[in-house]
Order: sequence, then C-alpha cells, then structure tokens
Amino acid sequence: MRRGLYDRAVLVKRGFYRKVYFPMKRLFKYSLLLILCFCMFSACGKKEAADKELSAEENIQAGESVIIPVISIETLNQDSNKMDFVTKPVAKHVAESIASWTPDYEMPPEPYYEDCTITLTDGDEKVVLDKVEAEVKVRGNWTTSYDKKPLRIKFKKKQSMLGLNEGQAYKSWVLLAEYKDASMLRNKTAFTIAEEILKEDGLYVSDAELVEVYINGEYWGVYLLAEQQQINEGRLDITEAEDDYTGTDIGYFLEFDGYYMNEEPLQRFQISYADNGALVPFDGNGGSDRTMKCLSDPVYGYKKDIGITIKSDIYSQEQRDFVAAYLDNVYKIMYYAAYRKEAYVFNEDYTEISKTDELTPKEAVEQVIDVQSLVDIYILNELFCDADVYYSSFFMTVDFGPEGDKKLTFQAPWDFDSGLGNKNRCLDGTGFYAANIVPDVNGGPGAGGEYETINPWLAVLIYEDYVQETIRKTWTKAYDAGVFDRAFTMIEEDKAGCAAAFTRNYKKWNNIINNAPFVNELSSLAAACTNQEEAADFLLEWLQSRVEFLNGEWHE
Repeated sequence: MRRGLYDRAVLVKRGFYRKVYFPMKRLFKYSLLLILCFCMFSACGKKEAADKELSAEENIQAGESVIIPVISIETLNQDSNKMDFVTKPVAKHVAESIASWTPDYEMPPEPYYEDCTITLTDGDEKVVLDKVEAEVKVRGNWTTSYDKKPLRIKFKKKQSMLGLNEGQAYKSWVLLAEYKDASMLRNKTAFTIAEEILKEDGLYVSDAELVEVYINGEYWGVYLLAEQQQINEGRLDITEAEDDYTGTDIGYFLEFDGYYMNEEPLQRFQISYADNGALVPFDGNGGSDRTMKCLSDPVYGYKKDIGITIKSDIYSQEQRDFVAAYLDNVYKIMYYAAYRKEAYVFNEDYTEISKTDELTPKEAVEQVIDVQSLVDIYILNELFCDADVYYSSFFMTVDFGPEGDKKLTFQAPWDFDSGLGNKNRCLDGTGFYAANIVPDVNGGPGAGGEYETINPWLAVLIYEDYVQETIRKTWTKAYDAGVFDRAFTMIEEDKAGCAAAFTRNYKKWNNIINNAPFVNELSSLAAACTNQEEAADFLLEWLQSRVEFLNGEWHE
C-alpha cells in the first residue's frame, strides 16, 4: 500500500527539506526576480529585462528547482597534460583484455594519483570546503575504460562531505560516474533501500549524494559521491591491523571476486567450496532438477574460477592463510548443514572443524554466520537483480579482534549500475535470480555468453526453513514500513528536481546515444531510453514491478 506522508526525521534523512523546502524559498526568490524584471521592462522597455525574465522561467521549467552540490577539482599541475590523470588511465587487467582482441591497441597508463585541491559547494551554494589538499585518481574495473571514469578522492586530512554518514569525517571518498546507467539513479536507489534495511541490523551501507563535478574549470558532469568501502570507525567497524602487525586476531574485509587474480598474492586466495559440492538453484520451482558446482564444471561448458580478495590491509602470510582456511571451513559448515544435515564446529583456534552431535545443523551455522546479514544481502540482490552478483562487488567481513564476534557477516552492498532492469535480468520484474543459476555478463550459453554460474554464498542455505522464514519477516517489515515507497518517491523527485543537472551531464557526454562501449550489455528496454527522464521512468516502473512480485512471494 502506497504511503504519502513521512515523519519529519525520515524527510530530513531523505533530503526532503533540501530538495523541496529550500527550493521553494528559491522559487519565491525567482518569483520576485520575475516581477522586478517585468516592472523594469514595463517602465523602461528594455529588452535585457525580458531576456532575464525568460532565462529565469527557462531555468524553472528545466527543472532547476534543486541546486545540487558542486565539487571542483584543481590539479597542482597546470601544464598541458593536466587532464591526463582523469582521461587516459585504464585498469591494467582491463587494458590487457582490450588489447587481446584489439589490433594495434596502445596500452594506456594505469590509474595514478594526482595532487589536487578540492572545493565543495553545498546545495545552498555555500562553500563548505575551500581548496582542501587531496589526491585524486581513476578507480574501478571495466568502468575505467569509459570516457567518463569513476574517481577516488583521498584527502590529506579527514573531511566531512555533505553530512554523509551522519557527518563523520574520512580521508577517502569516491565519485561514481554512472556512465552506463542512463537514469543515473540506480546506485543511489540501491543504497537508499539498503540503508533502511541493513542499518537497522547494525550493518554498513555507503551513504551517497548526487553532485556535479568540475575538473580544472571544465564541467565534468553529474557523479554520485559515495563512501569508500573500507575498515574504519563508522564504516566497516571491525578491528584494523596496525602497520606491520602480523597476528591473526584482526578484522578481515573480503570480496567474492572474479578479478582476484589481478591482486597481489598476499591479498588473494581460493577456497574449495566443500570440494566443489553441487548446489540446487533457487528458482521458485525447487531447482527444476538442475544443480551447479561453484567452480569449473564441464557439464555446462567453460566457467571461470572465482576467488576471494582481501580488501583490508594485512602484513603476513600467516594472516592470509588463516582467513583463507577460516572461510573455506565456514562454507563447509554451511554446506554440510544444508546438504548433509550434519553439524560441524571449529576448534578453539579456528583452524579446523569437526563433526558434533551436541548442536543441530542450524545451531552450527548460527555459530559462524550472521544469518540476518546473509538474509539482508540476499533480499537486496534478489530485488535489484544485479548482473555482478556472481562475479564481484559481493562483500563479507569477519572480526577476530578483542571485540569481534568471529562470525562471517555480509554487508557493504555495492555497484548496482548493472541491475534494476539495466541488463536483461528478470526484465518483467518476475522470477528468482540471486540464488539461481544465472548467465554471465554477456548472456550465457545460447546468448553469446561464455558460461552460466551461481553465487554459492547466497545459494547454499537458501532452502533452509529458518532462512526462508527470516526472509519473509525481514521483507514484510521493510515493506510495511514504507521503505520501497520512499525509494519510488525519491526517484520521481530526483528526476524532476535534478533535470537541469542531468541535461548538462548528457550535453557533456551524450552517452545515452553514444553508447557503443556498453550498449550490447543493456536490456532492450534500457537501450530504448533516449533521455534521462525516460530512463528514470523505466527504472521506477521496473522497480515497482519487482517489488510487487517479491511482495506476493514473501509478505506475511
């Protein structure tokens, strides 16, 4: 049931007063300006006054009811190559892939930090950061190959940015380019929904806000300012290893990662996935008599191996080997509980597991897994149908520090520009996806892709009754609280209020039309959008359909 009224706290959090109340004040000022201009024109007959009146009207009609914050990046280097750091770099592994099928491809430089100053103007046109020292570089994987590249900002000193994350100050922030998302609202929408669901359970979600960016005085478009995914108080608040500390009693930030081989050996590993045990996909039909193994499986053709990247700093082989063995054994505990109905437990130092009759399989799982976090992340990925869920940007933490609970916890959802209808995943809003067998990014067998795959962390426990019960309770609570309705409203407000900024962005990049680098990845409905308004409408319609389907399946 749609909700039309929100309490004041929610309105403030969602930016209602910034986007509606303050713009209304600006609209009043515009009205006064129009009246003055009309009077001047009537009294003096000056054409300039009429021009000013028309300009103001055009701004309002164009949707300039919201003035979004502006980040200005100025490089200390002002030579002729001053823009190279943001135009030329491509992630090394991506460049190598492009070179493999592109004759005479000239290898670009890898991303590098450039010394800069950052000036930030908020939505009230107030300068809140004035030429603050920082370093800026291109970040990301495949997105580094696009003309408009995502960026990472690393300040010399901690800075608060637009009140994000309750105004806490940090050195590292990111600017997401949203280049292949014509709506430019998918990541913001995903973060907004995730924040309401996960934070209630004490889990971390990046806070984010739309901004416009200038680099060396040149307009660079609309970006999504977001938090850097990292161990830090108020972000991923787990025990951070001090420099050169080699003990294993620390926190570990981990990514299920198809790019893991590009990391240093100390920062990557693979696990056995219970000796590559077969999984039954969750498709709403009991698996449809299909199974799939996690690693290379000749039955379904070539399938790339997936590894784990350690995203946090570690300083010893002992740390790497410890967390690798821990994660391997945690998955075994999950798999044996679900597929053998057997309980396994760790020894005191978390290096080995053994079978026990003192616990139920469910209790054994709950000792090593934060089940609520797994359910939260599953719901998000099922809702958003992101194409990367099987390959990257899927994060976990475990804390072996003095205050840590030593449980594998799923949090820090990230990177949803390939979801929410932007690729051909549950395009009509129906069907189960996140724990199902899914095609690779290019379509899967029979559709131009290399292979089919599955996310083992989402699939392994999905048929357990207590997991399904938790899914239904969590979804029902979020739905009844209006979480999804608020997201719908936000999309509509941003489409209207930020229209002028979106227009400027696409005048700069025109990537809705000039979309050759990624158009083949898009769904037919996404590719058919010719402007931001159409893209936002499609996003909204898709999300409403998806919510309706899942609500029919899960609402208690």
